[in-house]
Amino acid sequence: MLPLIYHASYSKLALPSKHRFPATKYLYLYQYLLQQGIAKQSQFFAAQAVTQQALTETHCSNYVSHFINGTLDAKLMRRIGFPWSKSLLERTLRSVAGTELTCRKAIEYGCAIHLSGGYHHAHHQFGSGFCIFNDLTYAAQQALKYPDIDKVLIFDCDVHQGDGTATTAATFNSIITCSIHCQHNFPARKQQSDYDIELPRGTADKYYLETVSQTLNYLIRLHQPDLIIYDAGVDIHTDDNLGYLNISTEGIYARDKSVIQQAYSAKIPIACVIGGGYSNEQHQLNIRHSQLFLAANTVFSNDLNK
Repeated sequence: MLPLIYHASYSKLALPSKHRFPATKYLYLYQYLLQQGIAKQSQFFAAQAVTQQALTETHCSNYVSHFINGTLDAKLMRRIGFPWSKSLLERTLRSVAGTELTCRKAIEYGCAIHLSGGYHHAHHQFGSGFCIFNDLTYAAQQALKYPDIDKVLIFDCDVHQGDGTATTAATFNSIITCSIHCQHNFPARKQQSDYDIELPRGTADKYYLETVSQTLNYLIRLHQPDLIIYDAGVDIHTDDNLGYLNISTEGIYARDKSVIQQAYSAKIPIACVIGGGYSNEQHQLNIRHSQLFLAANTVFSNDLNK
């Protein structure tokens, strides 16, 4: 079985009209996967909300407290890009916990996918770019508490650099961070991951896929991680509203299959999050994000049929 992590709160977010964040995409993706027969209801799990105390293992306690209580400075909320609300709070706490649960299920089953996650612009004491708490670093820290997990690789293929992941994981030698992203894109001020692969605008399938495959192969051989957390952002797509790369839908599938296959071949559990994807055409966004699930089903087809 391929475990999938989802909670209805992911799309229950009241936002101003014409807000750029596609809050409804999580619900629509969930429905699409079921309607297309890509997933079954029995595969889905939901996480309990992460606790305030647990979040302070990754983030500044004052920042965590102010956000949870709705007293965060207005400038910091504007930097995040959302108005504070109880629905935003629940969504945030559930989503962070969801990525942790995805890691636990991946360790158990070999692979798991979260229908949210990838909030890689969240730093230790502030959020940014629609990211409040860094679920990737938090989940990696929690995974390291498992007896057989001594090193975690965060492999970020979202089109934007994982600047918050770079800073929040910087002091953890057991967390390896890699970001493959568009060089001239948000954030304007990049941070230093353990490995940063910057791609020029307009990069197309062939070079992109070679870069992803060769980079992951190198990192697996060099660091021999016990768990991979994979941010499978689809904002690399040529028609993404915030992208600037020139990757096709077929290229997204090939990337996701390559990443999952390498983890599978190396017998490394892989926890996947869907990451960024921005489009006014919801059906097209469903198709782009669904490539991750199709790829996982293909790689794990023999295991799923057991």
